Order: sequence, then C-alpha cells, then structure tokens
Amino acid sequence: MHELGIVFHMIDTLEEVGRDNELTRISKVTLNLGEVSGVIPDYLLDCWRWAADRSEMLQGAELEVVEIKAVTVCNACGKTYGTVEYGRTCPHCGSPDTVLLYGNEAEIDTIEGY
Repeated sequence: MHELGIVFHMIDTLEEVGRDNELTRISKVTLNLGEVSGVIPDYLLDCWRWAADRSEMLQGAELEVVEIKAVTVCNACGKTYGTVEYGRTCPHCGSPDTVLLYGNEAEIDTIEGY
C-alpha cells in the first residue's frame, strides 16, 4: 500500500508550505489524481484521515480528490483518445506509437487554511 507513503510525503509538503505562508491550520487540500496513477482513492482517503489527524496543522483537514482522466496522443496521426478505454494502441489509426499526456499525476492543487 503505497498510499500511506504518498500521504506522508503530502503532509511533509503541506506543513512546509503552511509554515512558509504563516498558516496555523490547513482546513482543506485538493489533490489532482490521475486515472492511471495506480493510487486507489479510497485507500488514500483512509490513510489521509489517519495521518492528517496526527498533525497539529492538518488535524481535521478535508482531502478532496479530483480525478484527472487519462488521455493519450498518437505520434503517428496526432489524435488524442481516452487511455483507459483504448490502451496503448491508437483507435484512430491502429499505431502503437503513443504517449500518455495526462492521467498519471498526483499533484496538490489547492490548499485552504488560516
């Protein structure tokens, strides 16, 4: 379960950002999470609740997870398509020469605090 490691890293980052911005509390965090990131949102939220409540700055903070759909581009024809639906083979031209554009991220988007 790598979700706990991700949460620990997030908490370290959030506490640092909070201190740098003279916050005493962080009340809400929005995380952009890619559809093919390999992170299970329910596990992440469970880990968040357990770990955040042990941080003075993050105790009781809400974590909102926003799913970013996976999108792939075909280098052969230049078209984009839904990665989960079609995988690595372009549904437009059949080429396997594709690259994931979005959908693998796990990025803190917004922080609300005081």
